[in-house]
Amino acid sequence: MATKKPDYQGGKAYGERMEMLSKKLSDINEDFLNDKDYSEVEDLAEKLTQYKEKFLEFDLDQNLEIGMMAMKRMMEKLGQAKTHLEIQKMIKEVDTTGSETINYREFVLMMLGGKSTILKLILFFENIGRAEETKTGVPPKRSLDSLP
Repeated sequence: MATKKPDYQGGKAYGERMEMLSKKLSDINEDFLNDKDYSEVEDLAEKLTQYKEKFLEFDLDQNLEIGMMAMKRMMEKLGQAKTHLEIQKMIKEVDTTGSETINYREFVLMMLGGKSTILKLILFFENIGRAEETKTGVPPKRSLDSLP
């Protein structure tokens, strides 16, 4: 199966850096795919791909961690602006290492886990909202052959 190579803007060095980061996250995704605890998760490979893309989008300093400012930007972009105290609380709900950031493994565990966090809910509903785009314009002409 051929995978589509991402189109990164910013020059050769930036593209190489993003490829390296993407590879590291893909390796973590492989761990989840091979973990028997997650074998029952429906569409796991597809979900992990979406999580990787979302994580890379908001990893501002490209250190494979989402910190305070990256989280603030993420919430603002999703239309859910939060105060610094609210952001700190959201990070603490997910952070298992005490780093005061969210690494990719913690991010995936949050999204796949049963614990409902504010961030998980926002990302979940943001994804649902995007899937329900309505078509606009003139409907196509129908004939008797197209009826069910």
